[in-house]
Amino acid sequence: MSAHLKTGQTWNTEDYAANGRFVATLASDVVALLAPQPGEHILDLGCGDGALTEQLAATGAILTGVDASPTMLAAARERSLHSAVNFAGARSFAVEQQDATALPYNNQFDAVFSNAALHWITGISGHQATLAGVHRALRSTNPQARFVAEMGGHGNVAAIRTALQATLAPFHIDAEATAASFFPSPALYRRLLESAGFTVQSIALIPRPTPLPNGMESWLNTFRNGVLDRLNPHDRTAALTDTIALLEPILRDADGNWIADYVRLRFHATLS
Repeated sequence: MSAHLKTGQTWNTEDYAANGRFVATLASDVVALLAPQPGEHILDLGCGDGALTEQLAATGAILTGVDASPTMLAAARERSLHSAVNFAGARSFAVEQQDATALPYNNQFDAVFSNAALHWITGISGHQATLAGVHRALRSTNPQARFVAEMGGHGNVAAIRTALQATLAPFHIDAEATAASFFPSPALYRRLLESAGFTVQSIALIPRPTPLPNGMESWLNTFRNGVLDRLNPHDRTAALTDTIALLEPILRDADGNWIADYVRLRFHATLS
């Protein structure tokens, strides 16, 4: 899911559907924290292909999904049209192309929700701008107004990132700088939220070992293609082979199953 495209990452919706569906299916805990209510207006920030937005709309909440990726939005619009046929009235959602760091909304939403998107926003300043926009978007007259999100946290996919950094160094590619992901500690993100005018109700790092049924190569080609695309086809194949060889003793179990070392940062914040 892509909230802001200042990274090298690009999205292939077919690859994402095949290799990244766990992003939506493993979101039950953060959805429970959001506790969407029928009739609530909710902004889904970084909605991606709309799979989770559609689930939220089925609760009776009224969803607006935003994303920066045209390919993801096209997939989400297909869901939106389909959903409008099946869920008339309150069970609806629409999608819009927006940059997370320049949200145009003012006092419009009862809740802002984000899953697996905020870590694609680059740097402290990008997050400060995003949080300011989220704060403006929430209805100040609603005592239940809230921002609930889950993103990559400190230590997220650390083994994968370390292996990529080592493998791509001979090609003079800084994998971390190119990916430009932002995986903050709870203390740092609490400070950012509070500085933006939020009261943090809860925030925590949650280790979440994540099975990769299609293997590590599929994950790398889906979630680090922006980095790997900097290589020619021959070098890319070699880099993938070397990265997988480094990771196999750590992230592949005795039965051959790959498990990625995900760590999530989940929080619930309200207007101060």
